[in-house]
Order: sequence, then C-alpha cells, then structure tokens
Amino acid sequence: MKKFSLLLLLVILGLALSACSSNEKSKGNVKKGEISGEITVWAHPYTGGPELEEAMWEEIIASYEEKFDVKVNFETIPWPNRDQKILTALAAKKGPDVFYAIPDQMPQYADVGMLLELDPYLKDNDMDDFVDTALIATKWKDKTYGLPILQEATTFFYNVDVIKAIGEDPNNLPKTWEEFEKWAEKAKAKGFYAMSYPGGGSMNHTLYPWLWQAGGDVVNENNEVLINSPEGLEAFEFINDMYKKGWIPEDSITATDHNELWFGGKMLARMGSADLIAELEKNEDFNFVISPPLKNKEQVAYGTTGMFVVPSNSDNPDAAAEFLKTITNAENQRKFNKLTKFIPARESARDIFADEKYLSQIAENTQYVRPGVIHPKGRAVMPVIQAQIQAMMAGDMTPKEAIQAAEEAIKAELTK
Repeated sequence: MKKFSLLLLLVILGLALSACSSNEKSKGNVKKGEISGEITVWAHPYTGGPELEEAMWEEIIASYEEKFDVKVNFETIPWPNRDQKILTALAAKKGPDVFYAIPDQMPQYADVGMLLELDPYLKDNDMDDFVDTALIATKWKDKTYGLPILQEATTFFYNVDVIKAIGEDPNNLPKTWEEFEKWAEKAKAKGFYAMSYPGGGSMNHTLYPWLWQAGGDVVNENNEVLINSPEGLEAFEFINDMYKKGWIPEDSITATDHNELWFGGKMLARMGSADLIAELEKNEDFNFVISPPLKNKEQVAYGTTGMFVVPSNSDNPDAAAEFLKTITNAENQRKFNKLTKFIPARESARDIFADEKYLSQIAENTQYVRPGVIHPKGRAVMPVIQAQIQAMMAGDMTPKEAIQAAEEAIKAELTK
C-alpha cells in the first residue's frame, strides 16, 4: 500500500506540474469587480456538529460573496484518505480551487509547484496581525503558500492530585528539564509514572519537543540533516533515561496512548492540547493544571497550524486567493475558532478566549510552538527516526548508535 501510494503521488505530482502555467492568469492585486465566476472549496469536519458548522460556513462564505461577484461551491470531505482524494482530483483537473492543508502537506505540494504563491496578493492583508509561529507552517523557501486559520499548542497537563501526593505545589510547576526530573523521581518513588510517552505515535508528540528544547533539529530546507548533533544526542539520552528509570510506562516503545493510566490517576503528566481540555472537563473529579512548555536550551512545544491553500492549476486563482484572505480575516477567524475551539492564528481574534481559563492558556502557549518538520520529506522521515528510537529503548542500540542510524536513515530517505 505504501509503495502504491508513493507511486500514485509521484505520478500525480508530475501531472500537476504541467498545470503551473495557470499562474500566468494571476494578477496579484485585485479589486471588487475584477474577478468573477466560481470557485470550489474543500474543507473537513472540525467538530461533531455538522449543522453548526454548516451555518458557520454559510456566514463566512456570505461575507466573501457580498464583496466579490463569485459563487462559492463548498464541500466537506472526510479526513481519511484526504491526500489521495486531493491529489487525484487535481491531476484530473477536477479538484478544488481552495483546500485545507496541514504543515506536513504544504511543503510536499509547494516543492513540486502544486501550490499558488500567495505573496503577490498579501500587501493589503495585514500580515503583521498573524501570530509569528502560525506563519512558519505557511512558508517554503521564503515564499508563502497558505494562510493560517487555526493553531494548537501541545504541552504538559498535570494531575493535581498526583502533584499533591508527591508533595509539590500545583501553582509552581516545573519550568526546566532539571525541575521536571526532580518531580519525575518523586512520582516514581510514590508509584506513579511521570508522563506518557506514546512511542508508537507521531514524533511530534515524542522526540521532537525534547529535541527542539535541547536546541536540536531534524533537517532544513537545504536538505542538511541536523539530527546528529550534541543537542540531538542529549534528547535521545533523555528519552532513554526516562524509559530505563521507569518514569514512563513499560509499553512506551510501541504504545499509541496511555489514556487508561492517565484517566485512572496513575500518571503525573501527559502532553495535550485543547481537545484534552474538553475530555477532562467532562470529569468533575479530575483536577488538572496546564503548564507552559519546558525549557532546556530553548522553550519550545509542538503545535499544528491549519491553513487554506490554492492549487496552482486553479481556473480562478485570483478569486481563490481573495477567498483565503476573507476566511482568515479576524472576524471570520473568530467565528471559525469560537465554534471549533482551536486558537485563532490572528492576534486580534484571540479575544474570543480571554475569559476562558484553559483555552486562554493554550493560546498563550502558541508563542512557543513549532508546527513539526517543515520539509517535503517531513512526514516520510518520521518512521525511520522512530525505528531507531524504539531500538534504543529496547536496548538494541546506545543513544549514540541510534542517533547515527537515524541520521543515515534520513539521508537515505531524502534521496528517494
């Protein structure tokens, strides 16, 4: 299946390149009356309430159609197999003019010419109002290919009852690795796990935050592999130590979650974001606090950015670009994120959560986030790094051997 998907992707990307001439139709600066026609927009379900989402999109689309003489054909597509659906449709010239993308999709598409560069359209778009960390995910090689509508910040949630059981203060949470290590030792001594480590899941929730906090990175846009550094080794060693000391569960090598342990009160902390708040608030007996990201050399956390993009083979690129600007303005970001409970990517829209205790904290933490590894191979290198981390935790490699193997595996992946 993976080989088939890769071949399909290569074929479709090759076909899509031939459509890049549509950029010649783009004007960049457009005014009311200069664009018309139709555009097709694809988005996904962002909540469990389709009726409320439909009403929200009707309002947002109306704000665009009132300004421009363009009909918007809107379609909600499911999350599963979204890459294949989008690529297949674009290759057949039956795709959308606007679609939703996440950070590991954007550079894949932009690098092969599949996305419209948006910079010519953005001179009047108050780009300074966007949160700096939200814009990181929208750029590839100094060009802008998306406009962000939402952010998240993933950081530690602590169980207050466990904090008290180990004799610590929930109003004075760890700020550094060293402080967290002291709490972890106390948690272990009292029969608790210090944290969840879902080693069978995404690197964004396991290695990467520790790697970034240590001052390391994975790969840059020039294909320089950066993971094998003193900073990277420190992160590998820290994870290995947590496992060997029993701070994280025995199944952390391959587990995808530790929800039973967490909700069962057996764990001091776990990574989470706004979606975890909703789960925890259903249980009035579960007391929790949220911390800013830990700091070692850097204070960093993982946090995705959701954006809308325009394919380069759009038949109406000007209308599509203006739609992106409209749906990501402050007013529409308030509407979208108030319903979906994500964090607006515009500073001026963040007042919607000013009075909400926990979401305001998540919003504050987005200043520290990175949206993953922004590289066309960002998604592809995850499993090859994960394999070396798992081998290290299983005792088959030392941290130094594991990081060297990860470096070589990334280099091999970049040549494919």
